[in-house]
Amino acid sequence: MNPLDLVTPGIGLIFWTSVVFLLLVFILKKYAWKPILDAVEKRSKSIEDAINAADQAKASLAELNEEREKIKKESLAQRDALLKDANETKNQIISEAKTKAKEETDKILTSAREVIKTEKLAAITELKNQVAVLSLEIAEKIVKDQLSSDDKQKALVDSMIKDVNLN
Repeated sequence: MNPLDLVTPGIGLIFWTSVVFLLLVFILKKYAWKPILDAVEKRSKSIEDAINAADQAKASLAELNEEREKIKKESLAQRDALLKDANETKNQIISEAKTKAKEETDKILTSAREVIKTEKLAAITELKNQVAVLSLEIAEKIVKDQLSSDDKQKALVDSMIKDVNLN
């Protein structure tokens, strides 16, 4: 064997290398390319499906976020409306309670005034009755004193006659 044969291949080597290469390409084409291409195509399809699913999930998430924001705004509006109604109800109840308290106070004051007036009239009547009784007692004592002697009785009768004659 010549060392040059190893360095420069001959036509036979090129021929056989070409034959082996063509045979390898034929075998790969017949048995390996189709499964490899099918696997690559399946992988490409699964990647495309995953991308589509991710896009759909992203769209669904965006839609859910919009719905969540809408619900949040609605709930905040409802909360504000409920608070407003509660404040209005509170103010109305306070107003009604003040009005009712004023009415009750007025009734109590009117009733107290009536009681005071009635008691005042009763006291005045009682006082007049006592004054009349005292006046009668004093008049009785005076009349007894003046009628105790005959001379005083005659003078009183004469005085009354003169008053009657004059009238």
